[in-house]
Amino acid sequence: MARPASFNKRELEQRKENKRKKKQQKKDGRKSSTGSRSFEDMIAYVDENGLIVDSPPDIAQKNEIDATTIEVSVPKKTELEEDRILKGRVEYFSASKGYGFIKDLDSTEKYFFHVNNALDPVAEYDLVTFDLIRGNKGMNAANIKLFKQ
Repeated sequence: MARPASFNKRELEQRKENKRKKKQQKKDGRKSSTGSRSFEDMIAYVDENGLIVDSPPDIAQKNEIDATTIEVSVPKKTELEEDRILKGRVEYFSASKGYGFIKDLDSTEKYFFHVNNALDPVAEYDLVTFDLIRGNKGMNAANIKLFKQ
């Protein structure tokens, strides 16, 4: 903080008063520049594209929507998606513990599997085909078979 040029008490009080006056003038200037806005000037509307506009929408162009056609849920999976056979590579497998992980070749998802769900004996880095079943902590690989090209 810079020291004042003078230590005279009267000069210091005068500077403080000048600062207060300038601050008040700025405040009054901001108030007068915005002007008095009416309630109608403050209203904003949203058009059919989701953009904010200042004019109200045209009621003649209003489209009626049947409320029964609106779905407020996740669409159900079709049976074709569930029966899809996936291809993957065994990323990790512990024969002593009896479990491992398969990385899907189409996506980067990894799925847990237990040796009881393997139809063929598997080892790390084997290419396999598998199905998905819902487990306690997510999707698990099941019906695991070696992929023969």
